[in-house]
Amino acid sequence: MNTYTLTVFEKNGEKLLDETFEAASEEEAKKIGEQKLREKNYHEKTHRCTSSNGKLILFHR
Repeated sequence: MNTYTLTVFEKNGEKLLDETFEAASEEEAKKIGEQKLREKNYHEKTHRCTSSNGKLILFHR
């Protein structure tokens, strides 16, 4: 399992979410990240999901 971090920002730079989770693959991490964004109604906010080694998995601006 790898560790991923999902971060969501407001337009003014305020951090709305900074959550870490584990996933077996990058594809699974992307699905989990998208699910968390929809659950919290953050899917239209600026967000990113990165792996523990710094790889960008998901991004929206």
